[in-house]
Amino acid sequence: MTTTAPPPRQAPDDQPERGGLIARVSLGRAFRPVSTEFLLIASAALLLTGFGLVMVLSATSALDGGQSPFDHVMKQSVFAIVGIPLMFVLSRARMAFWQRVAWPALIFATAFQLLVYVPGVGIAANGNRNWVMIAGFQFQPAEFLKLALALWMGAVLYRKRRLLTSWAHVFIPVVPVSVLVIGTVLGGKDLGTVMILVLVVLGALFFAGIKLRMFIVPAVLSVAVVLLSAVGSENRMERIGSLFAPDDASCYYTTCYQSLHGVWGLASGGLFGLGLGNSKEKYDWLPAAANDYIFAIIGEELGLIGCIVVLVLFALFAVGAFRIIRRTDDTFVRIIAGAITLWIVGQALVNIGVVLRVFPVLGVPLPFMSQGGTSLLSVLIACGVLLSCARTLPDRRAVAEADAPRRATGRRAARRS
Repeated sequence: MTTTAPPPRQAPDDQPERGGLIARVSLGRAFRPVSTEFLLIASAALLLTGFGLVMVLSATSALDGGQSPFDHVMKQSVFAIVGIPLMFVLSRARMAFWQRVAWPALIFATAFQLLVYVPGVGIAANGNRNWVMIAGFQFQPAEFLKLALALWMGAVLYRKRRLLTSWAHVFIPVVPVSVLVIGTVLGGKDLGTVMILVLVVLGALFFAGIKLRMFIVPAVLSVAVVLLSAVGSENRMERIGSLFAPDDASCYYTTCYQSLHGVWGLASGGLFGLGLGNSKEKYDWLPAAANDYIFAIIGEELGLIGCIVVLVLFALFAVGAFRIIRRTDDTFVRIIAGAITLWIVGQALVNIGVVLRVFPVLGVPLPFMSQGGTSLLSVLIACGVLLSCARTLPDRRAVAEADAPRRATGRRAARRS
């Protein structure tokens, strides 16, 4: 009788080979090619941030009280060094994570915003109360409120996506919570930030796909709130009226000093500019030259060419973001990507419009580029959310391979017919 010997058992030394294969597969997934949308958004964000650091250095290089010309840009660089790696780390987060943190993020951001009303912590400047001082660092809590509100709107509307044909489900809890959150900023008289927050809410409702007749009501209410806030302030009405003043500097010493110097800075730059670092307006002629009017310094030093470069970078960012909105099948991704895109791109357009005297002075920074660590950090975190959304898009090659048999069948059926 012949017996067959059992196959030899695998030696323990063979186990690392299998582990190595698993490690290689995991590593391959981690470093698989990213989508075009991911590259567009990440590249535009990095280039705008780097460009912004250079311009902040240039705009703040006029020595003030014996300070080093590198003080301001070093503070800005700290937030960039923290924000850029954080952007790529957050790009790995799944959509379930953003849904889970939506409510806690909104609660934390609102509580942070309420600190501006605490004596000894909140700081008022130029009629606005929108900053806090903690441990020697100054923050603008409303910047984080923009991202938190976008995430919260996405989470709530996604859960109600099958109920959005009803007025009650569209407005509850969106309207009362949004009014409460925006009211914390409106109480500090920061109308520019209020307008951006309203844009975030309207953008989320639009990309959630609610019916037009439902969308008109919150849009009209939002415009009414902004108009009433403007009418209720004499200073705001004077700034709005200065837009219609003749360009003969008649309002130079009253309401349009800053806006006129911004336009003059752009005009003096011409096509190629005066040269990097050669701005004249930054020497105490143009208020907030490194903040809200950084675009005027870009135009003065780098000319029309420099301004076009900035506009092209924002256009590339917008193209990448809107491609996510168009390609995704996930309602949550569409809502938060749409709200964040309208926030960043819309705020950029408002800032540039203010410099061009299309809009009154609103105190809205230019995303990525204006001096202000809180603004830069919040925008980079928002870009991390967008990059996370970009990772959810289907692979074009895999989709094409899956559709190939169906297309071939369709062609054969067409030939037979």
